[in-house]
Amino acid sequence: MHDDDIFTGSLMEASWLTLEQVAAACSVESDWLVRHIGEGLFPHVESIAGTWRFSGASLVRARRMRELERDFDAVPELAALVADLLEELDALRQRR
Repeated sequence: MHDDDIFTGSLMEASWLTLEQVAAACSVESDWLVRHIGEGLFPHVESIAGTWRFSGASLVRARRMRELERDFDAVPELAALVADLLEELDALRQRR
């Protein structure tokens, strides 16, 4: 791992992404994200002055959920549950 990799990762976690940026990065329509937010499937997304703000972790979650829905024809709630489990695995791996 290079110092640049660590620096880039730190910057990503310190910055916020917009709804449009996340939608573009996941190749989904903004409505897809809004529906999932409305269903409570993105617990850490914030709305500040009517503008949605996503963290880097939320981007990863959105990508995972979209892939699960697309590749396995999973319903959104199942995709969110699997994303929760994958996030927990990532956290456990970081503790080692």
